[in-house]
Amino acid sequence: MRRGLVHVLAWSLATGAAVTLSWWGVHTVMAGTAYDPPRALPITAADATTQDSKPLASSTRNPSPSPSPSRKASARPSATPTPSLKPTPNPTPSSTASGQVKAYDTDGGRAVFSLGAADATLVSATPGAGWSMQVWKTESWIRVEFSSGADRVSVFCTWHDGPPHVEIGTY
Repeated sequence: MRRGLVHVLAWSLATGAAVTLSWWGVHTVMAGTAYDPPRALPITAADATTQDSKPLASSTRNPSPSPSPSRKASARPSATPTPSLKPTPNPTPSSTASGQVKAYDTDGGRAVFSLGAADATLVSATPGAGWSMQVWKTESWIRVEFSSGADRVSVFCTWHDGPPHVEIGTY
């Protein structure tokens, strides 16, 4: 009986030590990798001054379903821009290796592009409170559309016939 009790005690201690060592190892590895916060673009002094009057908020609504095939065909900008398109005032630049990062604030949200010499990429797009958004991309343009009810704001970045050019349209 005493011999059996010693075996159970030894087995319990060994199992407890193995579980503790395993938990400590996994915890150490996971603490250094999986739970690091995501990296964000730094806020420059220009960002802070332009955002004092408008707080940023993100929508918690799910984006609307992808457009129907007929809608996709009409998502391409026409050769002549609509009269409501206007150049964007006061983009917020910061330099990166691939180009210049510029943020465009609209009534519907904020779109950030990395503008190179002959192309552009979308860095981020954040809808404002109560707004949702959709993004369309091709080889020569990117369109970000913010929508809320019947209100629409589109940010077009095109580079098919020269360096990237950004226009904002409301309709």
